[in-house]
Amino acid sequence: MKFTVRQIAQLIGGKVEGDDSLEIDQFYKIEEGKKGGISFLANPKYEAHIYQTDSSAVIVAESFVAKESVNSSLIKVKDPYSAFSVLLGEYQKIKKQSKTGVSKLAFVDTSATIGEHVYIGNFTHVSENASIGENTTIYPQVFIDDNVSIGKNCIIYAGVKILSDSVIGDNCVLHSGVVIGSDGFGFAPQADGSYIEVPQMGNVRIENNVSVGGNTTIDRGTIGSTLIMEGVKIDNLVQIAHNVQIGKNTVVAALTGIAGSSKIGAKCVVGGQVGFAGHVKVADGTKIGAQSGINRDIIEENLSVNGTPFMNLQQHLRSMVFFKKLPDLEKRLRDLEEK
Repeated sequence: MKFTVRQIAQLIGGKVEGDDSLEIDQFYKIEEGKKGGISFLANPKYEAHIYQTDSSAVIVAESFVAKESVNSSLIKVKDPYSAFSVLLGEYQKIKKQSKTGVSKLAFVDTSATIGEHVYIGNFTHVSENASIGENTTIYPQVFIDDNVSIGKNCIIYAGVKILSDSVIGDNCVLHSGVVIGSDGFGFAPQADGSYIEVPQMGNVRIENNVSVGGNTTIDRGTIGSTLIMEGVKIDNLVQIAHNVQIGKNTVVAALTGIAGSSKIGAKCVVGGQVGFAGHVKVADGTKIGAQSGINRDIIEENLSVNGTPFMNLQQHLRSMVFFKKLPDLEKRLRDLEEK
């Protein structure tokens, strides 16, 4: 697919400096740019590359002023990174819409409802009373269980499993290996030391514009729903237990584990390998450093925390400075004891 620089500028609300008739059919990092491609410059420390790149066009900030001659056409926008993301999204949408129809090697139950312009790939299984919204793309070997609802304009990559009664909103992306609606880790301890499984009767509800990374698992509620709210972005290899709630536009990095019934607020940022104890509540706007342990509620909004157990970020940094001095302090203490 080819687009002119002029068409791209209109799409992302930019102003062109240079030849707007050039055709673009590829995306490149600015340092690897080639003719017919487009790149972006968001961080000033990479400015040197714009004077050397062979990309036909580069998206730059409105404030950018070239210090040397530039061979590329420039598209000036308020936020180059966001504009480039919008462009990639539109390209993906057009590419996705080129695929429609149900593969002859797929199984779709006669009771399922399939919207217009849906693509269902080889060996995908769509079960009883499932519903798939228009313009949704479902790649091969996806399993969609009974009574699952998937909204419009979703992308479900190969190997995803969406189990019974799960609800997926519009414009969601589920990457390969994701499991939605698996049973929560619910076992009741008995007097003899054994465990009885607690049936998991709830479901998972994912609202609009949510992205879930590869091999992430989201368990159904024991009773009620596990809820992933609008705009949440979840990285690869994240475990979300039964009845967890994640607020709007929160970001969760890889290898994080969230225990049952925890509630994470809106616009939070969770670093990689963070562990949440069960039933904790985290206030809106919280920023949690990688490998932190959240073992109690975070009540104050917009707080930055780190460590296990967690503490205020500044307090944690001061503690780390002291921690590094411990071997020297131990030596001094031993010297004093000997004296």
